[in-house]
Amino acid sequence: MLDIAEELHRWVEQGRDFAVATVVAVGGSAPRGPGAALAVDSGGTAIGSVSGGCVEGAVYELCQQALTDGESVLERFGYSDEDAFAVGLTCGGIIDILVTPVRASDPGREVLASALAGAARGEAAAVARIVSGPGELLGRALLVRPDGSYGSCGSYEGGFGAHPELDRTVAGEAGAFLDAGRTGTLEIGEQGSRCGAPLTVLVESSVPPPRMLVFGAIDFASALVRIGKFLGYHVTVCDARPVFTTAARFPEADEIVVEWPHRYLERTSVDARTVLCVLTHDAKFDVPLLRLALRLPVAYVGAMGSRRTHLDRNERLREVGVTELELARLRSPIGLDLGARTPEETALSIASEIVANRRGGSGVSLTGAHTPIHHDVTSASERAGRIGSVA
Repeated sequence: MLDIAEELHRWVEQGRDFAVATVVAVGGSAPRGPGAALAVDSGGTAIGSVSGGCVEGAVYELCQQALTDGESVLERFGYSDEDAFAVGLTCGGIIDILVTPVRASDPGREVLASALAGAARGEAAAVARIVSGPGELLGRALLVRPDGSYGSCGSYEGGFGAHPELDRTVAGEAGAFLDAGRTGTLEIGEQGSRCGAPLTVLVESSVPPPRMLVFGAIDFASALVRIGKFLGYHVTVCDARPVFTTAARFPEADEIVVEWPHRYLERTSVDARTVLCVLTHDAKFDVPLLRLALRLPVAYVGAMGSRRTHLDRNERLREVGVTELELARLRSPIGLDLGARTPEETALSIASEIVANRRGGSGVSLTGAHTPIHHDVTSASERAGRIGSVA
């Protein structure tokens, strides 16, 4: 739902009633993951997607029905062996979809409105909704905000009726999901739920865009900035040379910094989703920068240069105390082997490696391969928020 927060926030401000269908869980080769949403307003306007087209028509009808009867419903869609053209996922996957009406009189609208407003502003928050459990809890929502340190539940609003202990339990677990920037389901046992039945809770996290730090104001950097923005990163370009590091050369960058790269990296904030791309291939910039970068808890560190440059740079890094374990984190020469030559092709090569690193891909051609198309591999930070169980 939060993936279409800007549009839904406008609907709320306009006073529209609508129903939102959200992917809760997936199995097999499903096209979209948990949190993907499709919404339909009372006038029949639809936004978003839950399946890339496979079951949109059926989900649209479920949303219209939810607006009519005011009831939330959990529906499963899967591949039909008997009739590949029946309503289902012809890609072979299975998706569970929660359809929730959001009308002026519905419980939880105010909480969902707050969640959508925050997500539209780029604020960090997590919204939790009951997917399965006692009927009276379906459709209710709880919104968690951080207290300034990710992973800690600073405050929450809304809840699940007369179950304050359940509210506190879900708020604490949702804080862990928020820390990882992760969306998924949480299983709560009968004792932990405090309502006499086990529950499944969908937690959707909205966090600011991850950062891409591009060091080196060269023509390759310009192409990488464009593809970084396309992938949803907040992109910063940093170089110590003011004549090259200008907004005119990098109009799509979110931030332009004229400073020695290692000094900027010392003072700026990074996290486990941040990617660092070192394109300077100049030892006076690279060595102090990489010495610091390889010791930071970031998602990716890549450095441009020939194989000879790579070997020489590694020796220089060893001389300043970088360990072999730290060097093993360095992606150099940067990017996947695409045979790239132009700045745009090179940027694609780098971006492909970043995506493969994030998603656990191999980088090999899917033709003839026997590996999954969609990988269920998460980073170290995301593993902190894996689907859990509270007894």
